[in-house]
Amino acid sequence: MGVLSSTELRQLIFALEEIISLDNEGKFSIAIEQEDCHTAIENYLTGKLGDAGKKIHACRSRNDQVIAALRLYEKEELREVGKLVRNLISAITNFSSRNSGIPLPGYTHLRKAMPYSIGRWAESFSESLQDDILLLDSVSMLIDQNPLGSAAGFGVPIFKVDREFTARQLKFGRVQKNTLYVQNSRGKFELAILDALNQVMLDINKLATDMWLFTSAEFGFIELPKEFSMGSSIMPQKVNPDVVELLRAKAGVMKGHRDSINSMILNLPSGYNGDFKLTKQPLIEGFELAKSCISIMTLVIGGLKVNEGRCKAAMTPELFATEKALELVKKGVPFRDAYRKMG
Repeated sequence: MGVLSSTELRQLIFALEEIISLDNEGKFSIAIEQEDCHTAIENYLTGKLGDAGKKIHACRSRNDQVIAALRLYEKEELREVGKLVRNLISAITNFSSRNSGIPLPGYTHLRKAMPYSIGRWAESFSESLQDDILLLDSVSMLIDQNPLGSAAGFGVPIFKVDREFTARQLKFGRVQKNTLYVQNSRGKFELAILDALNQVMLDINKLATDMWLFTSAEFGFIELPKEFSMGSSIMPQKVNPDVVELLRAKAGVMKGHRDSINSMILNLPSGYNGDFKLTKQPLIEGFELAKSCISIMTLVIGGLKVNEGRCKAAMTPELFATEKALELVKKGVPFRDAYRKMG
């Protein structure tokens, strides 16, 4: 666009590569007064190259730079979460295959209902997590929009910025065309991400709750790996399921991250508002929480053992009442009569 000479361009590229090398060595620092990486980079270039460094902010705002950096981070993190969810699905599938033929009482209202199996119980979670991957993929497509060139929300006058070019360079799927929407999507996109992560955590919460229940002495259907069980400081006989209790509770922490962003972006006018700065912490903490919980649950599933004897002993006659009623229906008895007879 005529802002940089070819010499300045070569100098800037060389200096930017220096920054990458310094960062890889942990030697590129960002001072508190610089606020973010963008100012730190510009200061480094200006200190090294003078006017060439001062020129690089032409046609840019820290607004669109921050959003672009954040979205690149979000895309990478969503890929990593998706990979971890697939690992968890694989662990559940392996557990289900090993224990597919072992019977298990099905429950409604936490009362025995109808016969089920360990395999089918486990598969219910793998199928739900498959749906979560659809949500993660969907939100990945949503945020895969290039914000660069939108500047502070009103575009760039005088110069014609090639936003398609920067989208290709940064591997964004498309350009976010309306420059004001770029600002209005701040917080909105982060909330969509945490909504998807929240769905994953809801599955982990329910799976952890089932494990917590089924590993109790009263049920005894499954046993947690010893390395994921804790003792008591006073009661020597205790084997406590602390890990699954913590996994269960972490779903509430994720909901807190999701709700905090939702609250921050309510009642804001169009355009940039400083409130958006606060959405980064719950987003980043949400990603870290999800990754750790998914990884830990994968390890727990890998070491989970089934007590086949306890499962079979729990298959008491009342579980087969519905089946017997339907056998009468097959012989011509009206269902309601068969229902009352078996009842």
